[in-house]
Amino acid sequence: MPKTKCLLVGSTEVYGGKSATIIGIAHQLQQKGVEIGYGKPLGTYPSQSLDRNLTGTSEEDVRFMAGALHLSERHRKAPILCLDELTIRKQLQNGQRQDNTKLLDTYVSNIAGDLILLEGPSTLSEGQLFDLSLNQMAEQLDSSVLLVARYHSLELLDRLLAAKISLGDRLLGVLISDIPEEDWQGVETEIQPFLERQNIEVFGRLPRNNLLRSVSVRELAKKLKAKILCREDRLDLMVETLTIGAMNVNSALEYFRKGKNMAVVTGGDRSELQLAALETSTNCLILTGHAPPQDFVLTRAEDLEIPILSVDLDTLTTVEIADRAFGQVRLQEAIKVDCIRDLMQQHFDIDRLMKALVLEPATVEV
Repeated sequence: MPKTKCLLVGSTEVYGGKSATIIGIAHQLQQKGVEIGYGKPLGTYPSQSLDRNLTGTSEEDVRFMAGALHLSERHRKAPILCLDELTIRKQLQNGQRQDNTKLLDTYVSNIAGDLILLEGPSTLSEGQLFDLSLNQMAEQLDSSVLLVARYHSLELLDRLLAAKISLGDRLLGVLISDIPEEDWQGVETEIQPFLERQNIEVFGRLPRNNLLRSVSVRELAKKLKAKILCREDRLDLMVETLTIGAMNVNSALEYFRKGKNMAVVTGGDRSELQLAALETSTNCLILTGHAPPQDFVLTRAEDLEIPILSVDLDTLTTVEIADRAFGQVRLQEAIKVDCIRDLMQQHFDIDRLMKALVLEPATVEV
């Protein structure tokens, strides 16, 4: 019986874009008739639901991917273990490391598909405590690795060269994501040619996209533990920027008009600023302090279908928590799924990846 063909998708940092990459790749391969399976051996987001699959551990990302890729139970599998504080403490108390790599072959063999896309750890070192780091998984499964790397600066080169040393020939190639417009040409004409001279294939370059970096009002409310004062039915609105309303109303209105799909943080007693924000591209008002908004503000927000959140925090703390949410964006909204599919269709060379994986032509015939 031929060994199951796997591709491990890893990243160089937390929230690096692994799930988005897998969705984009899987969508294109499914269009070509490839039967896709999905797994995530090392879980990071335990689910509170009762949908506990095979190993006794449910995982939000597995549930989400199953829906986004229309995967049956045969084509997906929950994690071997979840990387949470309880699991880590149990490992420490055990006093002896358990070799979880031996479970990987059985794990993969229980997933149906022509190609199994495995979501790897968030960094090159994550999972080492449980012998489930990216390199250890690749070695055990004899699998190639596609690495996703967000572009921050030219330091990207050091990170990818270090990854090449760590993974060796198992590094099939990379996808460079989140490239600002002003750096696009440099990545195309300088960075990609340099990497490929180092035998690091670049399968795609994704431009920065504000929608993918955005956060839903629902997620902001969750992070802030906020009380929802109105339009609870509009929590799926996406917020692209965070703005503080702390100036006089005339200056604020000019400032607000420059923003797009904002969350405006202001005091609960600043009615004039709240109204000014509602008349611009604001998708959410976040009110700090303990003063409730005036009835006419709530009425206007209801009419404009803009949610208002109230938090028991000062403005600085509110902004710090909300701002961190933008750096921890997860791909959980349908609008983002459509966006990443389009971006990957345009900017990822799926035929080159198939050739590197040696996917047989007969496999992709519809």
